[in-house]
Amino acid sequence: MSNTLVYVHDPMCSWCWGFKATMDSLELSLPEDIAVQRILGGLAPDSDEPMPVSMQNMLQQTWQQIASVVPGTQFNMDFWTKNQPRRSTWPSCRAVIAAKAQNSDFEIPMIRAIKEAYYLNAKNPSDVDVLTALAEEVGCDADLFRQSINSEATHNELQKEIQFARQLGVQGFPSLVFINTQNQAYGIRVDYNNADTILEQIEKTNLA
Repeated sequence: MSNTLVYVHDPMCSWCWGFKATMDSLELSLPEDIAVQRILGGLAPDSDEPMPVSMQNMLQQTWQQIASVVPGTQFNMDFWTKNQPRRSTWPSCRAVIAAKAQNSDFEIPMIRAIKEAYYLNAKNPSDVDVLTALAEEVGCDADLFRQSINSEATHNELQKEIQFARQLGVQGFPSLVFINTQNQAYGIRVDYNNADTILEQIEKTNLA
């Protein structure tokens, strides 16, 4: 077993969007003997119910907070007037799994496409039609993707990843857990603005 940095996330987690630039920087800085494993935490189950106005207001305030504490993070607030928001992120999680099933190289582009559609282009990634269009853009076969996103195998894989995140003690997203070659797991504190402080924690853990 290799040293592994587990990154637990959700494509529609706004704090994960705020963490994107720092996570990208961290991956470039990691020693070659540390692999990165992305795990989908599954923030909110499937739902066709409109999001309560109180929750919409809370999330809009969260977006504004993230933009203020993580400089450079952009949000398109038109999302809230152009769409009927739903508290449902599992479809976007399954979309990542379905894209990855076609080609493992599609995983990161699909995550990025979902985030940019949601936060920059005011599209709703709770909708399968939106996700299918994004999958096609990153290179997926659209018909195969549409069959796969709601297949039993994809549902089971998401539940497997959610359960793994829980076993690691993860309670929020984004989360980082370093697992060494002895299969010992260490929680790593997320710094939204500085990859170096995260890398220092990993290096200290790796030497422990």
